[in-house]
Amino acid sequence: MIAGSAKNDGGLSYPRWGVGQTPKRTHAEAPILQTTTFQPPSTETSGAQANQRTWVFESWHGFIRAVQFHRTTTARDTLGKHAAFGVRPPVPTIPAAVAKEKKPRNDLVDRLQYLALRLVAAALHCFPVDTNLRTARLIGSIMYAVDKKHRDRALGNLRRSFPDMPEARREAMARRSMQQLVMLGVEVLFTTRLIRLDTWRKYVELSNFHDVLRLMVRGDRGLIMLTGHYGNWEVLGYVLATLGFPTTSIARPLDNPYVSEFVFGVREKTGQKIIAKKGATTEVTELLGQGGTVGFIADQNAGSKGLFVDFFGRKASTYKSIGLLAMEYEVPVVVGYARRLSDRFRFQVGVQDVIYPEDWKSQDDPLRYITQRYTKGIEDFVRDDPGQYLWVHRRWKSRPKGETPEAFD
Repeated sequence: MIAGSAKNDGGLSYPRWGVGQTPKRTHAEAPILQTTTFQPPSTETSGAQANQRTWVFESWHGFIRAVQFHRTTTARDTLGKHAAFGVRPPVPTIPAAVAKEKKPRNDLVDRLQYLALRLVAAALHCFPVDTNLRTARLIGSIMYAVDKKHRDRALGNLRRSFPDMPEARREAMARRSMQQLVMLGVEVLFTTRLIRLDTWRKYVELSNFHDVLRLMVRGDRGLIMLTGHYGNWEVLGYVLATLGFPTTSIARPLDNPYVSEFVFGVREKTGQKIIAKKGATTEVTELLGQGGTVGFIADQNAGSKGLFVDFFGRKASTYKSIGLLAMEYEVPVVVGYARRLSDRFRFQVGVQDVIYPEDWKSQDDPLRYITQRYTKGIEDFVRDDPGQYLWVHRRWKSRPKGETPEAFD
C-alpha cells in the first residue's frame, strides 16, 4: 500500500496509509463516542452505572421501545458533543435524484414512463401480493424464453461458477434468476404497505442478527453493511429502519428522474437515507465518524482499476472503497442478505459474516483481506440458493491484464 492521498476507483476520496501508520484526524473528523446510559428516562444512575448498558429485554416490544429511547438520547448527546468542539453537527443531505446527464433527456417520455409505472402500481394493489408474485414469475419465464442476450449471459456465468452442475439445473437457475428480478419490482411496490413496526414479524425472519443489533444499539462506532444482488436486496435496509435503526445506502439514481424519486421515496419512508453514489464522499465519511451505519451493494464490477479477488473461482474486479473506509474509521464490516422464502412475500434477513478491525490489523495486506473476505461471504450465501442471484449481472466484465473476457461478459 502507498501512503498519501488518492482517489480510489469507487468514487470516494480519502487518505491512504501504509501498514502500521495511523491516520491523523481533527476533532471534527474524529468518531464521536456515544456513552448514553440505556435506562428509562425516570431512572437515576450513579456515575459508575452511567457507563454501562442494560441488555435484558423481555420481548421484542420492549426491545423496540428501548431502541426508540436510545435514538432520542443519542441525538441529544451528539448535539452536545459537537457543541463542545465548537462545530455544528453535520446534517447529511440526499442529493437530487438526477445526476448530471451526458445526453439531454426527453421530459415528456420520462413523464409518460413515470405515469405508466404509477398506473401499473395502482393495478397491482388491486390484487394480493402473492398473486402478483406468481404473475411476476410468469413474466420472468417469458423474459428467459425471448431474451437471448441475458439468457446466454446468465447461463455462461452459471457454467463458470458451477462447472459440475447439470445443465438442466443451470437452465432452471437462470430462469429462476430472471423471475426473481421481476419479483423484486413487485416487492418494492408493496414493501411500505406490508412491512411496518406492528407487522414486520409476519414477513421477516431474522437470522444470526443479535450481535449486529447490539452493535447498532450501542452506537459507539460506525458500521459498514454489505450485501449483493441477491434475493430482495432492497428490503434489508428498509427492515432495519423499520426497527428503529436508520441506515444510509449508497445508490446510483435511475436515469428517469421521476421514477428515481418515486423508487427512492419508497425506500426512505421509514428513515432510511439514500445518497447518490456520485459525490457521496463527504456524507459517508461524516456518517461513519458519527457512529452511523452505511450500506453498499458490494458485488459490482469496479473496472480495470479495481482490486481483483476470487469470486466463484474467477477473478472479479471489486471496489477498494469499502475496505479503505473500514480501515480509515476502524469499523466492522457486516455481510448480510435478504433471502426469499418459498417465493412468497416473506424473507429471511440474516448475517453471513462480520469482519472486525481486529481481524485485519495483523494481516500483511489488510485491504485485500477485507475485500476478499466480504466477497467470499457474498459467495457463501449465494451458494445456499443460487437461483436468487442476479446472474445476468456483468460481475466479471473487467478482466486482469492478459486475460481475455468471455463472450457473455
